[in-house]
Formats: sequence, structure tokens, C-alpha cells
Amino acid sequence: MNGTRNKDYDPYRSFLLMEEIAKEEPLSQRELASRLGIALGLVNSYLKNLVAKGYVRISSFPRNRYAYLLTPQGLAEKSRLAYQHLNYFTNLYRIARHDYLELFRALESAGIRKVIFCGVDEVAEIAYLSLRETGIELVAVMDDGCAGEVFFGQPVVSLERGLLLGRHKVVIASLKRGEALREELLRLGVAGEDIILVSRERKPGES
Repeated sequence: MNGTRNKDYDPYRSFLLMEEIAKEEPLSQRELASRLGIALGLVNSYLKNLVAKGYVRISSFPRNRYAYLLTPQGLAEKSRLAYQHLNYFTNLYRIARHDYLELFRALESAGIRKVIFCGVDEVAEIAYLSLRETGIELVAVMDDGCAGEVFFGQPVVSLERGLLLGRHKVVIASLKRGEALREELLRLGVAGEDIILVSRERKPGES
């Protein structure tokens, strides 16, 4: 880039992308975009940047699928970014733990006895720990990408199946895909007042 910084470049998103690439699964760019909760064009831009810097190499497979592999330089850069963001993740736990605990206590005070989680990632685990400090019951855990897996003893189901359980407050428990999940819930007919999105993505250094 000849020393010019791309205003759309986000080191944290680069780190998340390299985390996915490190799993060494053949993925399309659309699948990567879905996992990270960002636009397809942005994934393409980030991948081109990582390839140009020598952090990623690409092997093609049939049917428009690719294996994105981290080079030794890429592994070193991922480790550097992980260290750089260690403080961010520590703050994420502290902030999310506090925010979700406040939310569930407020819901409990308002007479809410059951909720549904939508989205499964590291924030969902933090939300669950906060939920357990209240008397609210977790009715279901929904995530189309993780359907069939188990979350703290609870089977993860698709959004459509989870919504068949009736009207409940739906707590979005994903940091990376919060807005995308909210839009999908609205598309499926969930009332806006029943959708609760607590955590918004903060970049390292933001309060």
C-alpha cells in the first residue's frame, strides 16, 4: 500500500479472519462473511490484503471453494494480533458480564421468567453465566450455523425451530453477528420489542 493506511482496515477483523483461516477448512468467501458477520466485499478486500502481505496463501477446490492457509508469517502475525488484543478480550468479558447481568436482573424484575438465546459465540457463554445468577429459564438456544450442537447441555436449534416455542424475549448473544441476527429475526416475524441486542462491537481502545 506504499505506506498508505486503508481507512477501512481493522486489525481486529483481520485477526478474526485469520482465526477462521487457521481452522484450515475449505470455505467460500460468502461462508467467511457469514461467520464474521461482515459484508462479502469486505472479506474479499481483507483476503487480498492478507495475501499481498504474504500472510495467507490460497488453494482452490471444485465448486468455488478455497482453502485459505496461513503462511509462517501469517501465523506470526496472528500471534502478534492476539497479544495486541488480549486487553480487549479481557475488557470484553468484564463489560459483557456486567451488561448481561444487569439486563437479566431488569428482565426478572419486570416479571420475565423465560428467554431464548440467539447466536452462539464467546459472548453467549458469558451471557449464560450471567443468566444463571437469576431465576430466568433459558428456553432455547438458536443458531442456524450451529444447529445440532450442544450449548451448556442445551441443544442448539435453527431460528425457525426455536421460534416455534412461542413468544419469548430473544436475547442476541453474539458479538460478531448481532445486527445480522437482529435483521434475520425481524424477517422471520419477531416483534422488535422482543429482540434484545446488548453488546455492540467495540474496537480495542474504545470505552
